[in-house]
Amino acid sequence: MVRVLITDPVDDYIVNTLRSRGFNIDYRPGITQEELLKVVGDYELLIVRGRTKVTREVIDRATRLRVIARAGVGLDNIDVEYARSRGIEVLNAPEGSTQSVAELVIGFMVMAARLLTLQDRLVKAGEWPKGKYMGMELFGKTLGIIGFGRIGQRVAEIARAMGMNVVAHDIVDISRRAQELGVKPVSLEELLRTSDVITIHVSLTPSARHMIGEREFSIMKNGVIIINTSRGEVIDTKALLNALNTGKVAAAALDVLEHEPPREPWERELVNHPRVIVTPHIGAETVEAQRRIAEILTEKIIRFFDEHR
Repeated sequence: MVRVLITDPVDDYIVNTLRSRGFNIDYRPGITQEELLKVVGDYELLIVRGRTKVTREVIDRATRLRVIARAGVGLDNIDVEYARSRGIEVLNAPEGSTQSVAELVIGFMVMAARLLTLQDRLVKAGEWPKGKYMGMELFGKTLGIIGFGRIGQRVAEIARAMGMNVVAHDIVDISRRAQELGVKPVSLEELLRTSDVITIHVSLTPSARHMIGEREFSIMKNGVIIINTSRGEVIDTKALLNALNTGKVAAAALDVLEHEPPREPWERELVNHPRVIVTPHIGAETVEAQRRIAEILTEKIIRFFDEHR
């Protein structure tokens, strides 16, 4: 019988389906890192989301571990290379949250273009700011997509249906898929220079950290809107704050931050900025996305153990 430790909240489908297949489940969402280190050696399968950090130390203690499964997209909370070097399979479900994240991006675009959260906050505070803040239409504007994977492509499809011009940049060849979607592949510099709205969909790698900084902001149009639902570290927070204060960036919508929750003074200043919309990393937090992720991940887990009895 495969012993399973689940350390973060997951859809009931994972727990119920694995139990029905004979897996022995210990469901401990919220377990501390210290407690994880004490108990992880008893399990063949570890299921996590983004909170749990599967470090080298955890992997070294996990003497029986065969699979680490991430109920989500990103793997930056797992030392994937080290795990695989120890013969541990690493699974995730990148397909599951595409639609939910894409819809959040579109919602962010509309909110930022019309400064909806600012207007809402002022009215609730007793003001009536009609005529004080002028928004802009998205129709006919250029959307720049940095990272043209599943989510970037879905955002492009919706944005094109809204009448936006779409350009995209990726480190891999995207020409065929871009042509199919009516998207123009461009260099990063051209994207920064020509886009009215920029949305970021890249994995967090060493080269991607602070890929958007002072130099990149200087290239952008005045009044650009920035959206980030990938990882907070891809944007230099101090540089973004400066760009907002100078008016280079008209508005920013962020589902991710360099530190979650924010802890540095400049991060708190960014979060409280009147032209910044912030959500607590909720891109995949819909009923539908969590169920899709659960179904995809469970299928991969069962297949692995069926093939490696």
